[in-house]
Amino acid sequence: MLLTIALVLLVLWALGVFAFKVTAGVIHILLVLAIIVGLVQLFTGRRTV
Repeated sequence: MLLTIALVLLVLWALGVFAFKVTAGVIHILLVLAIIVGLVQLFTGRRTV
């Protein structure tokens, strides 16, 4: 679930960087949130071994 949220935020950031230069601050906040969510998923994810 967190990985999905991170990917959605990353895609929104990428779209914002190329399409909307006006909202650059908000887009970079979304990028930071996506990275944080990804790191949380990486460190707290279930082990498959």
